[in-house]
Amino acid sequence: MRHTTKLAALAVTVALLVAGCAKKEDTGGAATSDELCADKSGAGPKIGLAYDIGGRGDHSFNDLAAAGVKKSLDELDATCEESEASAQEPDSAKEERLRTLAEAGFNPIVAVGFVYTEEVNKVAKEYPDKKFAVVDGFAEGPNITNLVFSVEQGSFLVGVAAGLKTKAKHVGFIGGARGPIIDPFAAGYKAGVAAVDPSIKVDMKWLSDKGDDKAFANPSGAKTAATALYDAGADIVFHASGLSGGGLFDVVSTKPDGIWAIGVDSDQYQTATPEQQKHILTSSLKKVDVAVFDFAKAFKDGTTKPGYDLYDIKRDGVGYATSGGFLDDVTSKIDEYKAKLVSGDLKAPSKL
Repeated sequence: MRHTTKLAALAVTVALLVAGCAKKEDTGGAATSDELCADKSGAGPKIGLAYDIGGRGDHSFNDLAAAGVKKSLDELDATCEESEASAQEPDSAKEERLRTLAEAGFNPIVAVGFVYTEEVNKVAKEYPDKKFAVVDGFAEGPNITNLVFSVEQGSFLVGVAAGLKTKAKHVGFIGGARGPIIDPFAAGYKAGVAAVDPSIKVDMKWLSDKGDDKAFANPSGAKTAATALYDAGADIVFHASGLSGGGLFDVVSTKPDGIWAIGVDSDQYQTATPEQQKHILTSSLKKVDVAVFDFAKAFKDGTTKPGYDLYDIKRDGVGYATSGGFLDDVTSKIDEYKAKLVSGDLKAPSKL
């Protein structure tokens, strides 16, 4: 009876997800669930993918996780199922999402975002024969891998870019919420700016006091924050706020030439509108897609390991984007800092 109930719950979850993704597609967002996971004929890993707030279509870490799964479908003969978090849902819903995927036979299961840490801790104990990964997580268990990133290093490099390109000597930062996940973005960015010129002003705005939908699925809040930062004199603003960052791009697209935004996680120039692209200076890259694919491949090879799997600048797990060519005049200078990060001669801070 419990198994039948869970399968019914999975059907409801998938139906809701398809509806939600279809809505995003209508507004120029990501492809639907059907298009990613429709083919169930693969003989490889059966990947269960539980998204963080914002889901697929955030042009950020959720979409990157989906890209890693897509590569797994293409190269590992994998199949998949997606399940998306709802705004302001209780923690019990996250547990149920993971259990539903596990009981439906998916293995491995990838949870996108630190918000799943405690739920994975609990559910992984119930299914010791399943392998779990948590993006940005800090879970513990013999069948849990945390996919973590030295985001302060990539953020340091876009901070250097901002320091080299600002004309106003005044830049800004929008963070989803204070804490161990977003603070390293802010700390690295601030240090990178100061490495170029410590006199440059760095203003910071936070969208929420906790990691909820107001932090990471709040474009209107980011619009308000971005408007305030630009009005105060900043000519470059970097965001680390997931789906909320779309509000920053909407605001900057109305600004004159020479006013910039900096994206996060993915190369957000690639998913921006033409008007937004004119103002996206660079993006701090966090290669969640690579980590998710590596985890799926390790599962297929039988080589997954518990604990922390760190993607840093030496491993090319973080970096900065050059799309648009707006950094062509300063790339060599940014790469000098990058070389020092790789060699260890320079350390990017992870705490504010």
